Amino acid sequence: MAAVEKKRIALLGSTGSIGCQTLEVVRSHYDAFEVEVLTAQNNAELLIDQAIEFMPNSVVIGNTEKYFSVKKALESYPIKVFAGKESIKDIVTLAEIDIVLTAMLGISGLEPTLSAINAGKPIALANKETLVVAGNLITSIAREKGVNIYPVDSEHSAIFQCLAGEFHNDVEKIYLTASGGPFRGKKRQYLENVTKADALNHPNWNMGCKITIDSASLMNKGLEVIEAKWLFGLNADQIQVVIHPQSIIHSMVQFADGSIKAQMGLPDMKLPILYALSYPNRLATNFTRFNFADFPALTFETPDFENFPSLNLAYHALKNCGNMPCTLNAANEVAVAEFLKDKISFVKMATVVEQCMQKVAYIKNPGLDDLLATDMESRKIAHSLIS
Repeated sequence: MAAVEKKRIALLGSTGSIGCQTLEVVRSHYDAFEVEVLTAQNNAELLIDQAIEFMPNSVVIGNTEKYFSVKKALESYPIKVFAGKESIKDIVTLAEIDIVLTAMLGISGLEPTLSAINAGKPIALANKETLVVAGNLITSIAREKGVNIYPVDSEHSAIFQCLAGEFHNDVEKIYLTASGGPFRGKKRQYLENVTKADALNHPNWNMGCKITIDSASLMNKGLEVIEAKWLFGLNADQIQVVIHPQSIIHSMVQFADGSIKAQMGLPDMKLPILYALSYPNRLATNFTRFNFADFPALTFETPDFENFPSLNLAYHALKNCGNMPCTLNAANEVAVAEFLKDKISFVKMATVVEQCMQKVAYIKNPGLDDLLATDMESRKIAHSLIS
């Protein structure tokens, strides 16, 4: 059998949780993948270590103040070193790149993703905020350029896998599963006094701080609802969230005949990462296998919209669309950051987001400049509400 040509990856956000797990996937499949580009915002030390191990063509450190330390550390290696936001946008257009995996944090992933799509690069999308903020813009340009977007979020990967071979069949609805996080079943009186240490103690998944807090508040699931609308061409009424504490069924699709397909497996982000990078193939792994005997019961619950209002806010933003999801995302990013600094309480985060959504001027059909301005305005208002 002829050798398969390696897929060359640009990994944006290589030092974060998804970035590091992506490099674990590459380590276990050196015959299938090679790293062409690595980028990080601030973690210069880890970026240097990754570059020395994986020997990419280029690295970019977003924080320009750390350029010279990265440049000096890599000067004896055949690795080009760049710095700054514009360099990240430019680097993804290199002809040598076969796929761009975007794992940058928050709205920072929007413009590099747009740049890659405009250059005709397939996207493995781990940065859900890109579609939350600019879903219409991103998907329109992707269709125009003939670019595929492969979801990396475990829930959206599950939907994508369930749809394989079914793209000609009508989808009645999808079910996005949620673990419920560390506060499942808790009421507002309890939530008013939780700490960031409590919120960071996720029962099933090992994730970065921001996404873990979002999971605890159910905002993460709200953002995934909005992302699903753009990935799969659905409306809000076709997207249902169900609490599934075991995190074994990663999501489900219900078809027009009433039948339901589910994708199952142990909670391990390396699986959806590998599927996005290797699609349409499934590569063999030595990952731990699911054992039905270890999970004699799989349970499901309705989300608690009253005590976890972030999910309702996300549905409201989705139904209005325009720039409202952008406001939701920006205000939430500020609120989570301030919660992690012990500046506001856990329950105050949703209050800040809701008030920002009421205060920011609504734009029905925003362009990129409108969205960037909305993001800036929303952050300014969120900070003023907190202070």
